[in-house]
This record gives sequence, structure tokens and C-alpha cells, in this order.
Amino acid sequence: MPQVIEWKNPGAEDILWRYPNEEITWGAQLIVHEYEVAVFFRDGKAYDVFGAGRHTLTTLNLPLITGLLTRIAGYGEKPFKATVIFVSTKVFAGKYGTRAQTTELAPLQVHGSFWFKVENPQLFVNEVVGGQKAYSTEDVNNYLRGFLNEKMIDELSHYDLITVFTRLDETSMVVKNAILDYFKRIGLELTDLRFEGIDTTPEYRERLFWLRTGGARPEEVLRMETVKKAAEELGKSPGAGLGTGMVLIPQVMTPTGPAQAPAAALVICPKCAAKVPATSKFCPECGTQLTPPSAGTIKCPKCGKLIPSTSKFCPDCGAKIE
Repeated sequence: MPQVIEWKNPGAEDILWRYPNEEITWGAQLIVHEYEVAVFFRDGKAYDVFGAGRHTLTTLNLPLITGLLTRIAGYGEKPFKATVIFVSTKVFAGKYGTRAQTTELAPLQVHGSFWFKVENPQLFVNEVVGGQKAYSTEDVNNYLRGFLNEKMIDELSHYDLITVFTRLDETSMVVKNAILDYFKRIGLELTDLRFEGIDTTPEYRERLFWLRTGGARPEEVLRMETVKKAAEELGKSPGAGLGTGMVLIPQVMTPTGPAQAPAAALVICPKCAAKVPATSKFCPECGTQLTPPSAGTIKCPKCGKLIPSTSKFCPDCGAKIE
């Protein structure tokens, strides 16, 4: 009886299967079913590929393996050693899920599905089976899922929180295009990729609510969060009381411009009429001594307080100045 090499009863989710016997005899019967290919693999490299049908293995239909054997072992090696990898060409579905961050470091939890198929079996066996030691369907799925998660983290880090949630279709398309070329380089075709769930923490969910409803501008949201965090830190400080928070919060919440110094009190020089600070002892313009009473002050006839000589009423007691 000739040796029969066949993938019997593959499961609906099976991507590939390795024929367990590496001793292959010349004249063996290779049976490849529809939506399958068989790839001869040896020393970490893919060689001859067979499509659907029944094949009798000879030097004619194994030219690459024959050439290899001629160089390393001589033409007459019987049996020869090779691994037969059966690869399904159907479309498969996979799952991904990971944690990522946006540009403002908002944490994200994202998961979804992707669909793919083997487009170039020889390249796929070279890059994934040989390159990644993925000899089973589980190994392939784990490898692809890990790659997709890595790409999700990288791509989502280029978006802010509100963009991720309001332009999810666009984000999904960007991620899909980013990994499309990579899949081709390992012999796969990415047929579709979808986000099925995306969320953030309650703290950033509250920020998202304010931004989406138009209740506050982004800078106002950040200011409110600063107030909240400042209050939390004050609460942790020994001896912190309500008064401290009540003073701090209005300062943070009220947008302020450059600090302005309070206006200084001025008096009129009796000689040159220059306006000079009330604390000056001499006029900086003409040098006149400005100490009372030369500084233009008089005593209120009622309360005796020194008041500007130009006053019509006393600012302390209200008496009329004659």
C-alpha cells in the first residue's frame, strides 16, 4: 500500500494542520481537498505547493524538494524527510482585545473582530509557520491577535478621546489600512476589521460627556478636573479645612490675565502741579518738599484729620470744608 497523506475531517475553525510523519516515500498519494493547499516544508523553508486533487509524488511534481535533495543528500534518498503543512484557504474570523491610551493619556479598553484568509500559502508557511514556529491553528491565532493588539495600541495613541468615540468608523478604517500591508507581507489577506466595544474609565467618561454635550469647552473641562484633583490633595493634607478649599477653587475656576498691581495714591505738588506718590517726601519733578502741610493737606475743622486741601467735604466725618 502506498503512503497516503491527507488532512481528514478538518474542523470549521482549523487554519492549518501538520502531517505527523516526516518520512515521505516516493510514489506516496497526496490528497488535497477543495479550499486547501499542501505545502512541503523543510529546514525552516517552504518548497513545493499542491492545490486541490490527488497527486502521486514524483521528482516531476516536487522539483524544489528534488533540487534540495540532489544538493544535500543525493538523488536516491528513500524515503526523504519533509513536513507537509495543509493550509485552509477559507475566510476565518478572529478576535482581538487590548488596553490603549489616547493623546491625553486617557485609558481605553477596546475589542472587536477581524476576518482574514491565506492568500499566498508558500509565503504564509515561510513567515508564520517557519518564522514564528506557529505549527497549529491556536499558534496562528495567538500570533495574529498579539500583532493586532500591538497595532491598536500604536494607532489609537494618535487620537484624542473625543475623536476616538465620535469618529470610530474612520479610526477603524485607519487601523485596518495600517495592518493591511503587513498581512500581505506574511501571505494573508485582511478582509475586514471591526470595533465591537470601546470604553474608558468613569473619570474620562465624565469628561467625554461634557465635551459631547457641549456643556463645556475642553479647557473648562480640564480646569474642572484640576479643581477636583486639587481638592482631593487638600483633603489628604494634615489640618486641611474647608476654608482652604473655598479659597483655592475660585482662583482656579476664574480665568485670569496678567496680574495687575493696585493703583498707588497720588498727590499734587503745590509748586509744579505734578502728580507724585503720596508717600513721597520731595517732588521728583521740581524738588519741592512735600511733608505736611506743604503736601497740599489741611486739617478738618470738625474732626482734625489731615485731608487734601482741595477737598470740599471731609472724607472721614463728612463736614463741609469752607
